[in-house]
Amino acid sequence: MTIRLNGSTSGYAQLDSAAVGGNNTLVLPTTNGTANQALVTDGSGTLSFADRGRMTLATAQNSTSGTSIDFTGIPSWVKRITVMFNGVSTNGSSAVQIQIGSGSFTTSGYIGYATRFGISPSNVYTAMSAGFVTSDSQASTTTRYGVFYLVNVSSNNWNLSGSHTHSAGTGDTCLVNGTLSLSGTLDRVRITTVNGTDTFDAGSINILYEG
Repeated sequence: MTIRLNGSTSGYAQLDSAAVGGNNTLVLPTTNGTANQALVTDGSGTLSFADRGRMTLATAQNSTSGTSIDFTGIPSWVKRITVMFNGVSTNGSSAVQIQIGSGSFTTSGYIGYATRFGISPSNVYTAMSAGFVTSDSQASTTTRYGVFYLVNVSSNNWNLSGSHTHSAGTGDTCLVNGTLSLSGTLDRVRITTVNGTDTFDAGSINILYEG
């Protein structure tokens, strides 16, 4: 069966049904939904609007100046955020860390460790406190390449896991795992240093968020 809806001036919209046996009824929702939602079915003919799966790549920011790189305005539907380092460097030795927040950046309560495996020194552990620390202290000539995943575990609880390699030592790799419970819905990510005063001087940083 075909249903054709003529436009007010020209053209038309047409719905075609496949050959089916028996009767099928679809019940439309009573609201318009919100932007970027899609129609879904409950399997029994009732349709409703629901957030659709989507993935958004933010605009990469050059990490060549300033003491922090911020990504704000992250939508409330986001469930996973990927933070990407591409040749990131600072002018000091303070460790680089990732902070998240709801309305403002959270600077306490982070739990976890960054572990550096390498030739010299070997197996260095660094505890988190004011942020998701990505490594121990490094030389100012260090460049970092890696990926970190922020995952919404439940409610406003977020876990971070990831790794990166850097030029501080031959074969050095840092593994990072941590957790933080926010007071509200996550809407921002910051990349900074533990001392908060070292300045970025090379590379770029970007995030990819999805929900």
